[in-house]
Amino acid sequence: MTATTNPAGERGPQPCSRRPAWLTPGLLRDRTVLLLVLVVVLVVVVTVLDAVGLTSGRFTTDYLAAALIGYVPLALLALAELFVITSGRGGIDLSVGSMVSLTGVVFGMLFQQQGLPLVVSIVLAVAFGALLGAVNGVITAYFGFPALITTLATYYAYRSIALVISDQKPISGPEISEFYGAAKSVELPLIGHLVPLVPLGVFTFLLPVAVLAWFVLNRTTYGRKLYAIGTNDTAALWSGIETRRTRMLAYVTAGAVSGLVGVYTVAQFASARPDAGTSGSGMALPAITIAVLGGVAITGGIGRLSGILLSALLIVWLNASILLVVPGNEGAQAQLLALGVVLLGASLLSNATIRRRQAGGSGRREVPGSVSGTAT
Repeated sequence: MTATTNPAGERGPQPCSRRPAWLTPGLLRDRTVLLLVLVVVLVVVVTVLDAVGLTSGRFTTDYLAAALIGYVPLALLALAELFVITSGRGGIDLSVGSMVSLTGVVFGMLFQQQGLPLVVSIVLAVAFGALLGAVNGVITAYFGFPALITTLATYYAYRSIALVISDQKPISGPEISEFYGAAKSVELPLIGHLVPLVPLGVFTFLLPVAVLAWFVLNRTTYGRKLYAIGTNDTAALWSGIETRRTRMLAYVTAGAVSGLVGVYTVAQFASARPDAGTSGSGMALPAITIAVLGGVAITGGIGRLSGILLSALLIVWLNASILLVVPGNEGAQAQLLALGVVLLGASLLSNATIRRRQAGGSGRREVPGSVSGTAT
């Protein structure tokens, strides 16, 4: 430890300059760096367990790459939650899994049963998902219902509709079977012989949406408005921002993304399943967990796309690793336990981050009930 003069002119102990830069507490408080460290730690730990024979199967790069087929839908739905939660006022969407199921069934009916072209069916399915999201947005933003209650109600409604219109049976056929190729693993050009096969959906579904979402959040007026209403709804309203319209569009975006995930699940399962997004624990809880773990403040106004992508990778590889260490039904239960622990830890970390930002900067005193955040 050395004594140096800080910017305020006070002398005091400072960290030793020989400490590696990436180990400094300030850098580790950055959510992106922290998630990267956790991913590396997870891979190292499971690799060691595999080396000493404590796993039921081989933990290889091929196994990790194959797990990415489940990474695409979870990352996309977490991105949808990013828009909704960032809008503030308790924004959350519990119905994303049901929207996946319903839009997947609608896509299957249009593409397989009605014989519409693939592109037209995809566009209509995404538009239908946006319509479902608009229902959530209107009830929440314009009628003032709590998002938790609204989306819980539509979760049950959309799930029931998916089961009814499909007669509780998957929709399948030759066209949908051929569409399975949209989710298959492919060899990367040029370096394909050096790395494992990667699911095609990473490039055709996830990356385009992620790039578009980054542009909207960071380079458009709507993105600035979204962060503004999430940070301070009253101040945004007084600044002339149409808070209700901005908030509603966040739910519309979540619905559209859910519709795209519905299309992806049809390719993934080679059938339009009416329970694709709601079977087991459903897709909503993991998506919300990934969003919070990725640094999206549950109070709104704070969220970063890079955190979403890394936290989704961490959750997917964590689940895959658990199945190797704890095989069978016990492994599935261990996944739920890990998900709950991660969600609680992420919430505590997010609260600590918000309080630190409220208390920090220009010597400002923290005001109870205030929320501060910036778009990054």
